[in-house]
Amino acid sequence: MTIDAIREMLHQEPFEPFRICLSNGASYRVTNPEMVAVMKSKLFVAIPDSEKWTFVSYLHIAALETLNGHARGARKRRPRA
Repeated sequence: MTIDAIREMLHQEPFEPFRICLSNGASYRVTNPEMVAVMKSKLFVAIPDSEKWTFVSYLHIAALETLNGHARGARKRRPRA
């Protein structure tokens, strides 16, 4: 996943909420662009309705999905040998 794709999602006008899907199956909903801070090697993600937050490495972001279900930048998984 590229930083540019994430920035593009964050700067859409009007903003469209999206989900960050990770390679381990976890996901984070982004309902406001101020919930995410783009950093050099990772994202800071605030978790809504709590005082929790997390850092997400770009290497572990498998896809970005709008909350209406459209995937963007999904990686295709390679079959295991």
